[in-house]
Amino acid sequence: HRQEWQAFRATLLHCNKMLRFSAQLLTFLTGTRMTETAKTRPGTMHLWEATQYRMPLAALVSILHRASGLLLFLLLPFIVWMFDASVTSEVSFDAFRSVFIAGAWFLPAWFVKLVVLALIWATLHHIIAGLRHLYMDATHRVDKDFGRRTAAFTLAASLLLTLLLGAKLFGLY
Repeated sequence: HRQEWQAFRATLLHCNKMLRFSAQLLTFLTGTRMTETAKTRPGTMHLWEATQYRMPLAALVSILHRASGLLLFLLLPFIVWMFDASVTSEVSFDAFRSVFIAGAWFLPAWFVKLVVLALIWATLHHIIAGLRHLYMDATHRVDKDFGRRTAAFTLAASLLLTLLLGAKLFGLY
């Protein structure tokens, strides 16, 4: 194994030398050097640093798409419990309905409804944003205007549908 490792290491070093030589040759032939802007670019951005910038709507929708996926994943045990309790039997369905009327354990009913409302939004937003991405991938539409319009539609549709279903959940109609 030692000889194989040494041969592999020698190959990597040779490739590294060739890449450096190619970069130097390209710089020499074109007469260009790295600009000051390129030298001062920031490195990896962390989430808390990203809040300092005004992001385009498409970036916000993309971040919310990831957040909604994470929320759905984290609340998956709750989703499975809700499904199981609602379809197992009439008794378990009545217990399921009572959670929305009287609460469960130490949680009041309004808090359970708020968690379900968050699940409704996460599901709707994740589906609509996923369909947006599928459409953009299928049609290769990647211009700014299209991205802005579809991001606005995604956000508006998910919020409007969440409000409508939330009104039903909280008994407004």
